[in-house]
Amino acid sequence: MTWCVYLTHPEVEIDPDVPIQEWRLSEIGRDRAALAADLPFAKDFQRIVSSGEVKAVETAEIVGGHLELKPLVMKALHENDRSATGYLAREEFERTADQFFANPDGSIRGWERAIDAQMRIVTGIRAVLRSVKEEDPVLFTGHGAVGTLLMCHLMGTPISRAHDQKRGGSWYRFDKDWLTSQSGSSLAWTEL
Repeated sequence: MTWCVYLTHPEVEIDPDVPIQEWRLSEIGRDRAALAADLPFAKDFQRIVSSGEVKAVETAEIVGGHLELKPLVMKALHENDRSATGYLAREEFERTADQFFANPDGSIRGWERAIDAQMRIVTGIRAVLRSVKEEDPVLFTGHGAVGTLLMCHLMGTPISRAHDQKRGGSWYRFDKDWLTSQSGSSLAWTEL
């Protein structure tokens, strides 16, 4: 059975003048991304698949460089679309993110709806897993919000920020079969 790890990008250089999708990892973020190559099961990865956003690609390239794997970029794995608001200061972002998770059927301030982002990430992950051998472990590098939406789907629970990561550069492991069974199994984020 294929098992997978979903890893979020760690710390980034926040620049309000740069589109969020183009933010790069900070020096701390780069150091923390390298820690993923030291996870006890990392040597088993056969494929790394990344969101197309710069910070996720950089995370995938750092881990892939240590493991001698070239990442595949899949644009559909991007973070929830927040382009309607662009950069928001921390407190305002957190309030808006709370609303995003609390009202998954509605567009909050023009953001992509949580249910749509969840369907997109689940569909994207399924598409990748259809193309891998049954026994090949896959590392996905991406983002916190859609990673949480995927986690909620895998556990068969309603969308909730209660399942959100506490810090970027966190990961969880899941089995390919969970995508279809919605197993009800519990998952939890682990920080690098």
